Amino acid sequence: MAVIDPSAGTVFPTPGAQNYLPSQPAAGDLTDALLATDWWTDELVASAGIPIVDVPFVSVGGGIGSFVTADYLRIGGVDTSQIRILSALDHPWETYEYLTRVSQIPRGERLRSDSASRPDNIWGFPSYAVSEAWRSKNPATLWQVLVEPTFADFYTPKAGFVFEQIEREAKRIRYDEMLAKGLVRVVRRRAGGGYFTILTPPDGATATKRLAFRSQYVHLAVGYPGLRFLPDLQAYRTEHNDYQHVVNAYESHEHVYERLMTTPSTVLVRGGGIVASRVLQRLMDDRLLRGAQTTIVHLFRTFIDGPNDGTGSSTPHPFMKRKGADGWAYQGFNYPKSVWGGQLKAEMRKLEGAERAAKYKVMGGTNTPYRRYWQQQMNQGRQEGWYQLAIGTVDSMTPHHGRILNQLKTAQGVYPLEVDFVIDCTGLEADIAEHRLLKDLLDHGGAGRNPVGRLDVDRNFELKGTVSGNGVLYASGSSTLGGYFPGVDTFLGLQVAAQEIQADLAKRGFGKRIGTVRSTSQWLKWFSGKQI
Repeated sequence: MAVIDPSAGTVFPTPGAQNYLPSQPAAGDLTDALLATDWWTDELVASAGIPIVDVPFVSVGGGIGSFVTADYLRIGGVDTSQIRILSALDHPWETYEYLTRVSQIPRGERLRSDSASRPDNIWGFPSYAVSEAWRSKNPATLWQVLVEPTFADFYTPKAGFVFEQIEREAKRIRYDEMLAKGLVRVVRRRAGGGYFTILTPPDGATATKRLAFRSQYVHLAVGYPGLRFLPDLQAYRTEHNDYQHVVNAYESHEHVYERLMTTPSTVLVRGGGIVASRVLQRLMDDRLLRGAQTTIVHLFRTFIDGPNDGTGSSTPHPFMKRKGADGWAYQGFNYPKSVWGGQLKAEMRKLEGAERAAKYKVMGGTNTPYRRYWQQQMNQGRQEGWYQLAIGTVDSMTPHHGRILNQLKTAQGVYPLEVDFVIDCTGLEADIAEHRLLKDLLDHGGAGRNPVGRLDVDRNFELKGTVSGNGVLYASGSSTLGGYFPGVDTFLGLQVAAQEIQADLAKRGFGKRIGTVRSTSQWLKWFSGKQI
């Protein structure tokens, strides 16, 4: 059997085993026989001319989910030669930084993340607030954490500092040694145990079009399956080929702000979550600090004006409610803090089916932090008339003399609204079946859906239905939302998943248990920046 040394990229025969590499040159591509087969044999893969790379653990994605999982494994004593991260990304923070930047959180602005939720530091100590205070020689952030949220807003770290610290930890654990560049389309179960993960390397990087990574363990952390537009927005963009004036907050739209700085205009902002908050801050900063003459119309589909929960109920359970006013539902972080280590975490691990889905609705829903600076801006805008609220939906959108005519459907009837730009901040996510790899797992890998329609994982984040002999397939991140652990698409949620996965792998003999002695010694290495 032919094996590729993952560190050197060279092919060599395993002594005493059959060589499955074809004697004649082959395209090394997926064949109809492979795509139609749920369980692959070594011979079937080799007959397609696809070289095989043997490595025990493969993580697909290469974002922060792959990074924190690899971090745990490295701290648990797994060598870099035993791990391969398959990704089109050069750096694990790359996609996240793009999304934060286009949604108006550049490196100098603060994320919506807790002080102790550090992807670069599995211990969470020192926290971001402590590190920032030490670096700036200013104890203000420590005071903020002490008195939050009663006398100050919740502390959150600056995006740039988060990315810098992830880069530091990536170098410390030798992340680049584990990275294999390319796109992954298929993960299939292997006859005899384990999995084949098919990588499409960059053009010219390899002699064949595909590589097959044969591993006992696979981890999926592919992020959001995709972006989904509201039907009226998608129809307008497609019919009129207008991607300049109707934009999504998660795509690059800096041209909108540039135009607003030079031309007095009206902008329709749709949505009521954290992204809408950030877009509004950018629009208001440009008007109040930089001289833009922008009128903002903010459209809420659901208007919150008092205590509420994720279902939008105005009479929530007394222990499951959050504040609300002026259209917004206010909550410091994506989820109540108890989902990461309190009673909600314990309760969710016991719930099944419809009961779990119902609990997700109660704790979920669109929300945003309450920040005093934003309140001041909105109050000024309301008083001066350039920030206006509307409640309802959009029936239709049509071009009208160089502007966009929206037909707003409200409780009082339908009325027209002409604007120059529409910024969609609703943050709708596509179905997991729209992601090529996830669809293949649903169709051929035995994966199923959880009560809210995402990938169905167990309490240890093993993807149910995908077992292959002694092999295990794990998944973490937003594609698993709806499982036994909420908050999976947060920094701390990704770390909780990585902790569960590492502990399960250690029980199976892959890596060592991170007990008190190992944890302490590894923290000292982390603190000193010693490479492992």
